[in-house]
Amino acid sequence: MPRAGPSRSQRQPSQTQRYGRSQRRLEDEDDDEMVVQNSEDEDETGMDDTTTDLKKRATDLVRLALFHEQGRMPLRRDEITKKVMGSQRGAFKTVFEEAQNILRGMFGMELVELPTRAAAHDSAGGGTGRGEKAGTQNGGEGEDGAGGRQAVTGLRKKAVTQGSKTYILRSTLDTALIERAALTNKRILEAEAAEAPDDVDGAEHGVRTYGTLIAWNNADQLSALGILHVILALVLVSGKVISDMDLRTLLRRLRLRPPTQLALPAHSPHRSLILDAYLLQLQRQGYLHRTRIGGSGSGGASGASQKRGRGRPGGATQQGSGGGEDNDAAWEWRWGPRAMAEIGEEAIAHFVAEFMAERASGGGGSGGGMSDDEVSGRGARARREDAQRRLATLLKGVECAAGGGLSGVTT
Repeated sequence: MPRAGPSRSQRQPSQTQRYGRSQRRLEDEDDDEMVVQNSEDEDETGMDDTTTDLKKRATDLVRLALFHEQGRMPLRRDEITKKVMGSQRGAFKTVFEEAQNILRGMFGMELVELPTRAAAHDSAGGGTGRGEKAGTQNGGEGEDGAGGRQAVTGLRKKAVTQGSKTYILRSTLDTALIERAALTNKRILEAEAAEAPDDVDGAEHGVRTYGTLIAWNNADQLSALGILHVILALVLVSGKVISDMDLRTLLRRLRLRPPTQLALPAHSPHRSLILDAYLLQLQRQGYLHRTRIGGSGSGGASGASQKRGRGRPGGATQQGSGGGEDNDAAWEWRWGPRAMAEIGEEAIAHFVAEFMAERASGGGGSGGGMSDDEVSGRGARARREDAQRRLATLLKGVECAAGGGLSGVTT
Protein backbone atom coordinates (compact mmCIF):
# COMPACT_ATOMS: atom_id res chain seq x y z
CA MET A 1 0.00 0.00 0.00
CA PRO A 2 1.65 3.25 -1.05
CA ARG A 3 2.51 5.78 1.66
CA ALA A 4 0.34 8.80 1.67
CA GLY A 5 2.18 12.06 0.85
CA PRO A 6 1.95 15.21 2.85
CA SER A 7 -1.32 16.95 2.75
CA ARG A 8 -1.80 20.29 1.01
CA SER A 9 -1.94 22.06 4.28
CA GLN A 10 1.37 20.45 5.32
CA ARG A 11 3.12 21.35 2.02
CA GLN A 12 2.29 25.08 2.29
CA PRO A 13 3.75 27.17 5.11
CA SER A 14 1.38 28.44 7.67
CA GLN A 15 0.40 32.10 7.96
CA THR A 16 2.50 32.43 11.11
CA GLN A 17 5.61 31.13 9.33
CA ARG A 18 5.08 33.49 6.39
CA TYR A 19 4.68 36.44 8.76
CA GLY A 20 7.89 35.50 10.61
CA ARG A 21 9.92 35.36 7.40
CA SER A 22 8.55 38.69 6.21
CA GLN A 23 9.32 40.26 9.55
CA ARG A 24 12.91 38.98 9.42
CA ARG A 25 13.35 40.41 5.91
CA LEU A 26 12.04 43.80 7.07
CA GLU A 27 14.37 43.72 10.05
CA ASP A 28 17.35 42.87 7.81
CA GLU A 29 16.46 45.74 5.45
CA ASP A 30 16.13 48.12 8.39
CA ASP A 31 19.52 47.00 9.66
CA ASP A 32 21.08 47.62 6.25
CA GLU A 33 19.51 51.07 6.07
CA MET A 34 20.78 51.88 9.55
CA VAL A 35 24.29 50.79 8.60
CA VAL A 36 24.20 52.97 5.45
CA GLN A 37 22.80 55.92 7.42
CA ASN A 38 25.42 55.53 10.13
CA SER A 39 28.20 55.43 7.54
CA GLU A 40 26.81 58.56 5.85
CA ASP A 41 26.61 60.32 9.21
CA GLU A 42 30.19 59.31 9.95
CA ASP A 43 31.29 60.62 6.55
CA GLU A 44 29.51 63.94 7.13
CA THR A 45 31.00 64.18 10.60
CA GLY A 46 34.44 63.44 9.21
CA MET A 47 34.01 66.09 6.52
CA ASP A 48 32.86 68.61 9.13
CA ASP A 49 35.85 67.80 11.30
CA THR A 50 38.21 68.17 8.32
CA THR A 51 36.68 71.51 7.33
CA THR A 52 36.91 72.77 10.90
CA ASP A 53 40.51 71.64 11.14
CA LEU A 54 41.47 73.39 7.88
CA LYS A 55 39.76 76.61 8.99
CA LYS A 56 41.62 76.47 12.29
CA ARG A 57 44.91 76.03 10.46
CA ALA A 58 44.01 78.98 8.20
CA THR A 59 43.44 81.22 11.23
CA ASP A 60 46.73 79.99 12.67
CA LEU A 61 48.45 80.99 9.44
CA VAL A 62 46.84 84.44 9.62
CA ARG A 63 48.05 84.84 13.19
CA LEU A 64 51.58 83.73 12.25
CA ALA A 65 51.69 86.12 9.27
CA LEU A 66 50.55 89.06 11.41
CA PHE A 67 53.17 88.21 14.03
CA HIS A 68 55.95 88.24 11.43
CA GLU A 69 54.64 91.47 9.91
CA GLN A 70 54.85 93.11 13.32
CA GLY A 71 58.63 92.81 13.09
CA ARG A 72 58.74 93.22 9.29
CA MET A 73 60.33 89.80 8.96
CA PRO A 74 59.59 87.54 5.97
CA LEU A 75 57.70 84.31 6.59
CA ARG A 76 59.25 81.17 5.13
CA ARG A 77 57.19 78.27 3.86
CA ASP A 78 59.06 75.69 5.92
CA GLU A 79 58.04 77.62 9.04
CA ILE A 80 54.40 77.52 7.88
CA THR A 81 54.71 73.77 7.36
CA LYS A 82 56.24 73.27 10.78
CA LYS A 83 54.02 75.54 12.88
CA VAL A 84 50.71 75.45 11.00
CA MET A 85 50.34 72.46 8.68
CA GLY A 86 51.79 69.67 10.80
CA SER A 87 50.60 66.37 9.36
CA GLN A 88 48.30 68.09 6.81
CA ARG A 89 51.06 69.15 4.43
CA GLY A 90 49.04 68.11 1.40
CA ALA A 91 46.36 70.70 2.25
CA PHE A 92 48.74 73.67 2.06
CA LYS A 93 47.01 75.21 -0.96
CA THR A 94 43.55 74.98 0.64
CA VAL A 95 44.74 76.45 3.94
CA PHE A 96 46.69 79.19 2.15
CA GLU A 97 43.68 80.27 0.07
CA GLU A 98 41.42 80.31 3.13
CA ALA A 99 43.98 82.44 4.99
CA GLN A 100 44.12 84.80 2.01
CA ASN A 101 40.34 85.24 2.14
CA ILE A 102 40.52 86.11 5.84
CA LEU A 103 43.39 88.56 5.34
CA ARG A 104 41.76 90.32 2.39
CA GLY A 105 38.29 90.52 3.87
CA MET A 106 39.20 91.44 7.45
CA PHE A 107 42.58 93.19 7.33
CA GLY A 108 42.87 94.50 3.76
CA MET A 109 46.14 92.62 3.28
CA GLU A 110 47.39 89.55 1.47
CA LEU A 111 50.36 87.21 1.52
CA VAL A 112 52.73 87.78 -1.40
CA GLU A 113 55.66 85.55 -2.33
CA LEU A 114 58.90 87.48 -2.57
CA PRO A 115 60.84 87.19 -5.82
CA THR A 116 64.22 85.54 -5.77
CA ARG A 117 67.26 87.78 -5.78
CA ALA A 118 67.92 86.95 -9.40
CA ALA A 119 64.35 87.80 -10.38
CA ALA A 120 64.42 91.05 -8.39
CA HIS A 121 67.72 91.98 -10.04
CA ASP A 122 66.32 91.28 -13.49
CA SER A 123 63.11 93.24 -12.85
CA ALA A 124 65.24 96.17 -11.70
CA GLY A 125 67.04 96.10 -15.04
CA GLY A 126 70.40 95.33 -13.51
CA GLY A 127 71.04 91.86 -14.86
CA THR A 128 71.53 92.49 -18.56
CA GLY A 129 75.02 93.85 -18.54
CA ARG A 130 76.53 91.15 -16.34
CA GLY A 131 74.75 88.40 -18.22
CA GLU A 132 76.17 89.59 -21.53
CA LYS A 133 79.62 89.90 -20.01
CA ALA A 134 79.48 86.38 -18.67
CA GLY A 135 78.23 85.09 -22.00
CA THR A 136 81.11 86.73 -23.88
CA GLN A 137 83.69 85.38 -21.48
CA ASN A 138 82.34 81.83 -21.43
CA GLY A 139 81.14 81.41 -24.98
CA GLY A 140 83.39 83.77 -26.91
CA GLU A 141 80.82 84.06 -29.71
CA GLY A 142 81.41 87.70 -30.61
CA GLU A 143 78.67 90.27 -30.17
CA ASP A 144 75.82 87.81 -29.96
CA GLY A 145 77.32 85.61 -27.27
CA ALA A 146 74.42 83.22 -27.85
CA GLY A 147 75.79 80.22 -26.00
CA GLY A 148 76.65 82.05 -22.78
CA ARG A 149 73.44 84.07 -22.76
CA GLN A 150 71.30 80.99 -23.28
CA ALA A 151 72.93 79.32 -20.29
CA VAL A 152 72.47 82.36 -18.09
CA THR A 153 68.88 82.82 -19.24
CA GLY A 154 68.10 79.19 -18.49
CA LEU A 155 69.41 79.52 -14.96
CA ARG A 156 67.37 82.66 -14.41
CA LYS A 157 64.17 81.08 -15.65
CA LYS A 158 64.73 78.13 -13.37
CA ALA A 159 65.31 80.40 -10.39
CA VAL A 160 62.20 82.45 -11.14
CA THR A 161 60.06 79.35 -11.64
CA GLN A 162 61.13 77.81 -8.35
CA GLY A 163 60.27 80.93 -6.36
CA SER A 164 61.69 81.99 -3.03
CA LYS A 165 59.01 80.28 -0.88
CA THR A 166 59.15 83.35 1.36
CA TYR A 167 56.11 85.55 1.99
CA ILE A 168 55.27 89.01 3.30
CA LEU A 169 52.03 90.84 4.00
CA ARG A 170 51.09 93.58 1.55
CA SER A 171 48.15 95.97 1.56
CA THR A 172 45.34 95.34 -0.92
CA LEU A 173 43.89 98.85 -0.61
CA ASP A 174 43.82 100.90 -3.79
CA THR A 175 46.58 103.50 -3.89
CA ALA A 176 44.05 106.13 -5.04
CA LEU A 177 42.00 105.43 -1.92
CA ILE A 178 45.07 105.81 0.30
CA GLU A 179 46.04 109.08 -1.39
CA ARG A 180 42.49 110.37 -1.01
CA ALA A 181 42.44 109.43 2.67
CA ALA A 182 45.73 111.28 3.19
CA LEU A 183 44.34 114.63 1.96
CA THR A 184 43.40 117.27 4.51
CA ASN A 185 39.68 117.65 5.13
CA LYS A 186 38.51 120.92 6.68
CA ARG A 187 35.78 119.33 8.83
CA ILE A 188 38.12 116.66 10.18
CA LEU A 189 40.74 119.31 10.91
CA GLU A 190 38.23 121.45 12.84
CA ALA A 191 37.03 118.41 14.80
CA GLU A 192 40.59 117.43 15.71
CA ALA A 193 41.40 121.00 16.74
CA ALA A 194 38.35 121.07 18.98
CA GLU A 195 39.34 117.81 20.66
CA ALA A 196 43.01 118.75 21.03
CA PRO A 197 44.21 119.37 24.60
CA ASP A 198 44.47 122.97 25.70
CA ASP A 199 47.86 122.47 27.33
CA VAL A 200 49.99 122.30 24.19
CA ASP A 201 53.24 122.49 26.15
CA GLY A 202 52.37 119.35 28.08
CA ALA A 203 51.36 117.37 25.01
CA GLU A 204 53.49 114.55 23.68
CA HIS A 205 56.29 115.66 21.38
CA GLY A 206 55.47 115.25 17.72
CA VAL A 207 51.69 114.97 18.14
CA ARG A 208 49.93 117.16 15.56
CA THR A 209 46.61 117.29 13.79
CA TYR A 210 46.46 116.94 10.02
CA GLY A 211 42.75 116.61 9.34
CA THR A 212 43.15 113.37 7.38
CA LEU A 213 41.35 110.05 7.54
CA ILE A 214 44.70 108.30 8.00
CA ALA A 215 46.14 109.42 11.34
CA TRP A 216 49.81 109.67 10.42
CA ASN A 217 50.49 111.53 13.66
CA ASN A 218 49.63 108.40 15.65
CA ALA A 219 52.05 106.15 13.78
CA ASP A 220 55.16 105.11 15.69
CA GLN A 221 57.47 104.18 12.83
CA LEU A 222 57.50 107.27 10.63
CA SER A 223 61.16 108.09 11.24
CA ALA A 224 62.37 104.56 10.42
CA LEU A 225 60.20 104.36 7.29
CA GLY A 226 61.34 107.81 6.22
CA ILE A 227 65.01 106.84 6.45
CA LEU A 228 64.29 103.62 4.56
CA HIS A 229 62.63 105.55 1.72
CA VAL A 230 65.55 108.00 1.61
CA ILE A 231 68.07 105.14 1.32
CA LEU A 232 66.02 103.45 -1.41
CA ALA A 233 65.82 106.78 -3.25
CA LEU A 234 69.60 107.26 -3.06
CA VAL A 235 70.16 103.78 -4.47
CA LEU A 236 67.61 104.35 -7.25
CA VAL A 237 68.97 107.67 -8.50
CA SER A 238 72.52 106.25 -8.40
CA GLY A 239 71.73 103.82 -11.20
CA LYS A 240 69.99 101.24 -8.95
CA VAL A 241 73.32 100.31 -7.34
CA ILE A 242 75.53 102.38 -5.05
CA SER A 243 78.82 101.69 -3.34
CA ASP A 244 78.96 101.56 0.43
CA MET A 245 81.31 104.55 0.53
CA ASP A 246 79.05 106.71 -1.64
CA LEU A 247 75.97 105.76 0.39
CA ARG A 248 77.60 106.69 3.68
CA THR A 249 78.88 109.93 2.22
CA LEU A 250 75.37 110.93 1.15
CA LEU A 251 73.93 109.88 4.50
CA ARG A 252 76.49 112.02 6.33
CA ARG A 253 75.23 115.02 4.36
CA LEU A 254 71.82 114.27 5.87
CA ARG A 255 73.42 114.12 9.35
CA LEU A 256 73.06 110.33 9.47
CA ARG A 257 76.44 109.22 10.76
CA PRO A 258 77.40 105.78 12.19
CA PRO A 259 76.87 106.78 15.84
CA THR A 260 73.48 108.36 15.10
CA GLN A 261 70.67 106.78 17.11
CA LEU A 262 67.60 106.02 14.95
CA ALA A 263 64.25 105.80 16.71
CA LEU A 264 62.31 102.56 16.14
CA PRO A 265 58.66 101.62 16.74
CA ALA A 266 57.54 100.89 20.29
CA HIS A 267 56.94 97.20 19.53
CA SER A 268 60.55 96.68 18.37
CA PRO A 269 62.96 94.81 20.68
CA HIS A 270 65.17 97.93 20.72
CA ARG A 271 63.84 101.47 20.97
CA SER A 272 66.75 102.79 18.92
CA LEU A 273 69.57 101.54 16.71
CA ILE A 274 72.75 103.00 15.34
CA LEU A 275 73.02 103.41 11.58
CA ASP A 276 75.08 100.26 10.92
CA ALA A 277 72.70 98.11 12.96
CA TYR A 278 69.73 99.61 11.14
CA LEU A 279 71.27 98.83 7.74
CA LEU A 280 71.85 95.25 8.89
CA GLN A 281 68.22 95.03 9.99
CA LEU A 282 67.05 96.26 6.58
CA GLN A 283 69.08 93.45 5.01
CA ARG A 284 67.44 90.82 7.22
CA GLN A 285 64.01 92.23 6.44
CA GLY A 286 64.73 92.06 2.69
CA TYR A 287 64.58 95.77 1.85
CA LEU A 288 68.27 96.04 0.96
CA HIS A 289 70.81 93.64 -0.48
CA ARG A 290 74.55 94.12 -0.02
CA THR A 291 77.06 92.34 -2.24
CA ARG A 292 80.82 92.20 -2.14
CA ILE A 293 82.77 93.62 -5.02
CA GLY A 294 86.39 92.92 -5.85
CA GLY A 295 89.70 93.59 -4.31
CA SER A 296 92.33 95.76 -5.91
CA GLY A 297 92.07 95.48 -9.68
CA SER A 298 90.73 91.93 -9.80
CA GLY A 299 87.02 92.70 -9.60
CA GLY A 300 86.55 90.15 -6.82
CA ALA A 301 88.17 87.08 -5.36
CA SER A 302 87.25 83.55 -6.25
CA GLY A 303 84.89 81.50 -4.11
CA ALA A 304 87.66 79.11 -3.08
CA SER A 305 89.92 81.90 -1.85
CA GLN A 306 87.03 83.40 0.11
CA LYS A 307 86.36 80.07 1.79
CA ARG A 308 90.05 79.67 2.63
CA GLY A 309 90.29 83.19 3.99
CA ARG A 310 87.11 82.90 6.03
CA GLY A 311 88.49 80.27 8.37
CA ARG A 312 91.33 82.37 9.87
CA PRO A 313 91.76 86.09 10.32
CA GLY A 314 94.99 86.37 8.36
CA GLY A 315 94.14 83.85 5.67
CA ALA A 316 93.30 86.45 3.06
CA THR A 317 96.61 88.23 3.46
CA GLN A 318 98.57 84.99 3.04
CA GLN A 319 97.34 84.27 -0.48
CA GLY A 320 100.20 85.94 -2.28
CA SER A 321 98.81 88.06 -5.11
CA GLY A 322 95.34 88.03 -3.55
CA GLY A 323 96.56 89.59 -0.32
CA GLY A 324 94.71 92.34 1.42
CA GLU A 325 91.30 91.01 0.39
CA ASP A 326 89.56 91.95 3.64
CA ASN A 327 91.08 95.42 3.65
CA ASP A 328 90.65 96.21 -0.04
CA ALA A 329 87.22 94.62 -0.51
CA ALA A 330 84.31 96.97 -1.13
CA TRP A 331 80.57 96.59 -0.90
CA GLU A 332 77.68 97.80 -2.99
CA TRP A 333 74.00 98.16 -2.17
CA ARG A 334 70.94 97.26 -4.21
CA TRP A 335 67.25 96.99 -3.55
CA GLY A 336 66.18 93.79 -1.84
CA PRO A 337 63.25 91.62 -2.96
CA ARG A 338 60.93 93.03 -0.30
CA ALA A 339 61.44 96.60 -1.55
CA MET A 340 60.52 95.45 -5.06
CA ALA A 341 57.41 93.59 -3.86
CA GLU A 342 56.17 96.11 -1.30
CA ILE A 343 57.21 99.59 -2.45
CA GLY A 344 58.32 99.58 -6.09
CA GLU A 345 60.59 101.88 -8.06
CA GLU A 346 57.74 103.99 -9.43
CA ALA A 347 56.55 104.91 -5.93
CA ILE A 348 60.05 105.96 -4.84
CA ALA A 349 60.46 107.98 -8.04
CA HIS A 350 57.22 109.84 -7.28
CA PHE A 351 58.44 110.37 -3.70
CA VAL A 352 61.65 112.01 -4.98
CA ALA A 353 59.91 114.06 -7.68
CA GLU A 354 57.18 115.35 -5.35
CA PHE A 355 59.76 116.30 -2.72
CA MET A 356 61.82 118.22 -5.28
CA ALA A 357 58.71 119.87 -6.73
CA GLU A 358 57.61 120.97 -3.28
CA ARG A 359 61.02 122.47 -2.55
CA ALA A 360 61.06 124.25 -5.92
CA SER A 361 57.59 125.73 -5.39
CA GLY A 362 58.39 126.94 -1.90
CA GLY A 363 56.18 124.41 -0.09
CA GLY A 364 53.20 124.59 -2.42
CA GLY A 365 53.63 121.00 -3.54
CA SER A 366 52.23 119.65 -6.78
CA GLY A 367 48.77 121.05 -6.18
CA GLY A 368 47.37 117.88 -4.63
CA GLY A 369 46.88 119.43 -1.18
CA MET A 370 44.94 122.52 -2.38
CA SER A 371 41.40 123.05 -1.17
CA ASP A 372 38.40 123.43 -3.45
CA ASP A 373 38.38 127.19 -2.97
CA GLU A 374 42.05 127.52 -3.96
CA VAL A 375 41.74 125.51 -7.16
CA SER A 376 38.54 127.18 -8.32
CA GLY A 377 40.17 130.24 -9.90
CA ARG A 378 41.83 130.43 -13.27
CA GLY A 379 45.17 131.43 -11.77
CA ALA A 380 45.11 128.49 -9.37
CA ARG A 381 44.32 126.15 -12.26
CA ALA A 382 47.29 127.49 -14.20
CA ARG A 383 49.56 127.01 -11.18
CA ARG A 384 48.34 123.45 -10.79
CA GLU A 385 49.01 122.66 -14.45
CA ASP A 386 52.47 124.18 -14.15
CA ALA A 387 53.14 122.07 -11.05
CA GLN A 388 52.04 118.93 -12.90
CA ARG A 389 54.37 119.72 -15.82
CA ARG A 390 57.22 120.29 -13.39
CA LEU A 391 56.45 117.00 -11.67
CA ALA A 392 56.46 115.12 -15.00
CA THR A 393 59.82 116.66 -15.88
CA LEU A 394 61.28 115.66 -12.53
CA LEU A 395 59.97 112.10 -12.96
CA LYS A 396 61.77 111.84 -16.29
CA GLY A 397 64.93 113.08 -14.61
CA VAL A 398 64.65 110.43 -11.89
CA GLU A 399 64.08 107.74 -14.52
CA CYS A 400 67.14 108.94 -16.42
CA ALA A 401 69.24 108.90 -13.23
CA ALA A 402 68.05 105.35 -12.51
CA GLY A 403 69.41 104.27 -15.88
CA GLY A 404 66.24 102.96 -17.48
CA GLY A 405 62.59 102.17 -17.07
CA LEU A 406 61.04 102.09 -13.62
CA SER A 407 59.12 99.05 -12.41
CA GLY A 408 56.17 98.92 -10.09
CA VAL A 409 55.64 96.41 -7.33
CA THR A 410 56.26 92.82 -8.33
CA THR A 411 53.29 90.46 -8.23
